[in-house]
Amino acid sequence: QVQLVESGGGLVQAGGSLRLSCAASGGIFSISTMGWFRQAPGKEREFVATITRTAGTTVYADSVKGRFTISRDNAKSTVYLEMNSLKPEDTALYYCAADLGRWGTSKNLRDYDYWGQGTQVTVSS
Repeated sequence: QVQLVESGGGLVQAGGSLRLSCAASGGIFSISTMGWFRQAPGKEREFVATITRTAGTTVYADSVKGRFTISRDNAKSTVYLEMNSLKPEDTALYYCAADLGRWGTSKNLRDYDYWGQGTQVTVSS
């Protein structure tokens, strides 16, 4: 059974940092493109970052470029999102997702097959 479990969210002041983790089980991690998405109250879920199965390519939303870094450890079946210089507008529920079988990257949430339950990030001003 495939399962994605996020952790690392919390409350942080503007300018601070957090590191999110997403542990995958079920044997799909090494053959999946992984992504992070977020959803703020009253807004649609949006793309944040994605990384290919070999970690050779990463893509970021313009709003987080230069502040967030996505990485993965295939030996641990875990994907990370390092978030620096956080802003109040980064406040959202953050989800990791797996796009099974893809070799490239995808910003489209409809391409992703499996989702975690989310971890809350709140940035105070």
